[in-house]
Amino acid sequence: MHVLGWAAAIIALLPLIGVVFAALQPGRADIAFKDVARYAATSGVVALGVAVVTGVVGTLAAWLVAMHRFPLRSVFAWALALPLAVPAFALAYSYSQIFDVGGLFRMWLRPTLGFDVPIQMRSIPGAIFVLSCAFYPYVFLAMRAAFVNQSVHPVEAARMLGCSVGEAFRRTALPLARPALAAGMALAVMETLADYGAVQFLSVQTLTTGVVRAWSVYGSPASAARFALPLLVTAAALLALERWGRQGRRYETTRGQQRTLEATRLRGFKAWGATLFCLLLLTLGLLLPVGYLLWRSLEVTPDWPRLWAATARTLGMGLTGAVVTVGLATLLALGASRMPVVARLASLGYATPGAVMAIGLLAPAGVIWTVFPGAVSGIGMGVALLIYAYAARLMAAAVEPIEAGLSKVTPSMIHAARSLGHSELSSAGRVQMPIAKGALLTAGLIVMVDVLKELPATLILRPFDFDTLAVLASNYALDERLSQAGWPSLLIIGLALPGVIWLTRQVTATGRRRTSRETSL
Repeated sequence: MHVLGWAAAIIALLPLIGVVFAALQPGRADIAFKDVARYAATSGVVALGVAVVTGVVGTLAAWLVAMHRFPLRSVFAWALALPLAVPAFALAYSYSQIFDVGGLFRMWLRPTLGFDVPIQMRSIPGAIFVLSCAFYPYVFLAMRAAFVNQSVHPVEAARMLGCSVGEAFRRTALPLARPALAAGMALAVMETLADYGAVQFLSVQTLTTGVVRAWSVYGSPASAARFALPLLVTAAALLALERWGRQGRRYETTRGQQRTLEATRLRGFKAWGATLFCLLLLTLGLLLPVGYLLWRSLEVTPDWPRLWAATARTLGMGLTGAVVTVGLATLLALGASRMPVVARLASLGYATPGAVMAIGLLAPAGVIWTVFPGAVSGIGMGVALLIYAYAARLMAAAVEPIEAGLSKVTPSMIHAARSLGHSELSSAGRVQMPIAKGALLTAGLIVMVDVLKELPATLILRPFDFDTLAVLASNYALDERLSQAGWPSLLIIGLALPGVIWLTRQVTATGRRRTSRETSL
């Protein structure tokens, strides 16, 4: 088991080593350093804007849902996380049309107000708005868990000292939840830096678009790897921040608390204000863009054979990627206690954009083709590399729920299995895996949803004429056939939404069970 854990860790680390190796290759860079610096500055501005916006709206929504009672609160508790099922590029397609000169909003605005308000979505502010709508659920989920698990005593003490509800939130509840806020914002920034489809369509040049451009336009893995190096450094810093945030949450929730914070019932204007705020978030992140895509898509007749073929490929890649990733993550989780440093390094892949992982795999693929020429078909090699890229990037996302599931296995269970003559591997299969089967399903759904939405790695590594739904949507959008791009985008949402609904309902139900248990003590 120890050897298998090491093998899984090496599989996750190999693409990152490939990026560094490719970046250090001699040769002239095809893209000037000033362009790299400009792309890096743009990435920093977009990431900072998304961090601020998601931090504010995600925290406020989590505070309202976790600590107050108002109309539709029980629905918003899980529904506010549903934008995770919507690819960011689908939001970009919708909002670019809605706020275009001939778009729905401005055509309504001109006769209503008598003048036009110039709104430019293809800009840095437009990208910040779109990505914030897509990624605020990361902050919402982290902060909601932090507020639900907080002890009542600090807030009660603040109220007894004369603080209002708002002051108690600002001076006690929010500082105690600061690690969770940092973790949620770090996840949102990771996804922002990894995004390609939305920023590319909105004409915002970030480091991730630079990686894809260096490969697709210049055909230079070395230049693409040099774009990727700043992303790797940033990914390591963000992962460390996210880890620190989760450690802080564990510390807070393990403290001896007797009662959790009780929800306050809002009345009148405040109650309906909270409902409208949550409804606005859900509308901007899900209802409006998806509804608009559906409305525009009905105007055209899709190419059904091509669409169903892409759907089958996407679903097949999602299922295969989930199975492979969960299998490797399970091996890594079982051996994590013996090699914690290596396991943490393997987690770096989660913070690394898919485009970077793809570039890191080009060098190993070249070696395989050189050593075994013609041994693997072009399609087989491309599909295998894609599955590898998905697994290496998403293994850490699968490890977390699996480790949580394995924590239910006590040492006495394992010792009993070993005393009955089972090997370490057999004990894992007969004892640990059945107990953690719910965690395995959760990890598989998380990976599958991410694979369904993955674009840059698929663009770089896919075999010729191997279009997934994300690639198909991107190709239509580049041709400005946005109505046609709506169909594959909607199918991705349709495939991802059931899994996201199940996951968010599970998180909400877990929070309710924990709160009711602690209240009854």
